Amino acid sequence: MNRAMTPDDLIVAGIAVAAGLAAGLLLRMMLRWLGVRADRTRWGGDDVIVDALRSLVPWAAVAAGVAVAASALPLTTRTRHNVTVTLTALLILVATFTAGRVISGLVRSVAQSRSAVAGSATIFVNITRVVVLAVGFLVVLQTLGISIAPLLTALGVGGLAVALALQDTLANLFAGVHILASKTVQPGDYIRLSSGEEGYVVDINWRNTVVRQLSNNLVIIPNAKLASTNMTNYSRPEQQMTLLVQVGVGYDSDLEHVERVTAEVVESVMVDITGAVPDHEPAIRFHTFGDSRISFTVILGVGEFSDQYRIKHEFIKRLHARYRGEGIRIPAPTRTVALQQGAVAIPHQREAAPPMP
Repeated sequence: MNRAMTPDDLIVAGIAVAAGLAAGLLLRMMLRWLGVRADRTRWGGDDVIVDALRSLVPWAAVAAGVAVAASALPLTTRTRHNVTVTLTALLILVATFTAGRVISGLVRSVAQSRSAVAGSATIFVNITRVVVLAVGFLVVLQTLGISIAPLLTALGVGGLAVALALQDTLANLFAGVHILASKTVQPGDYIRLSSGEEGYVVDINWRNTVVRQLSNNLVIIPNAKLASTNMTNYSRPEQQMTLLVQVGVGYDSDLEHVERVTAEVVESVMVDITGAVPDHEPAIRFHTFGDSRISFTVILGVGEFSDQYRIKHEFIKRLHARYRGEGIRIPAPTRTVALQQGAVAIPHQREAAPPMP
């Protein structure tokens, strides 16, 4: 010490520390008020920034108060240096965690806004957080006077051994990055693999892809397998899709009448049923003279994959009721059976079901 410590020095130091604590508390209350205002905006990035600053700014105020208190006390040069280095390292550490939260939160916000779904692609968030924390940790070590050159050298030498030991994990990691970067699959898409698994993509993380089936069961698929298998994405290039329903009528039917009635049923279903496409133009295509019927395909518009079951269910119900009312016959299949009696074959034909009243 350059001089003896007096009560006045302790009072000034105490006032500085108390002022730092009071400033930290006041700033935290102010940031909480800003957080309420940020919740009212459409952009989610301001919420992330304000929430992260709640932890950084109060700590910075407290550290400033401690620094002023240390400068007011008659400390030795070495002690003053140690206090300064400790406070600097503490602020860098807090700033690192804050930066990790801000950047990862912004990455998550951007990923969700581009995929337009509630789900998230945590692989980018995790990679960003790890990179920011690693850089901050190295800066803290350098601030404390610890040389990071040997550490970087050791990491470079040991990286090869780690890569060999974790080659499956790294393969899944880079496969997940490739899937998201190529935009072949995004969270919220409905996919079906050649092996039969299908469902909505909930998340793509650093190791696997989580798919939620329509039964609410989760299927965990390694990213490397997802990247190398044949897959149908029902949400790209757009979510809207067409649904084909096969119908058949008797040969005695007036096909113009059948087409007009079927188109009216399609229009009513497209307007009334949730998940249908209201502006879908009805399309009926006759294509086959069958054994007992004239077959045709009805093309319906569907908002997304899971809507097709509800729309098809309602369409068949309404079409069947309308055909009954219009007197349009849907013939049942017929089959000819040959009965053997001795050496003589007696042909016998099952009658078709009677026409609908």
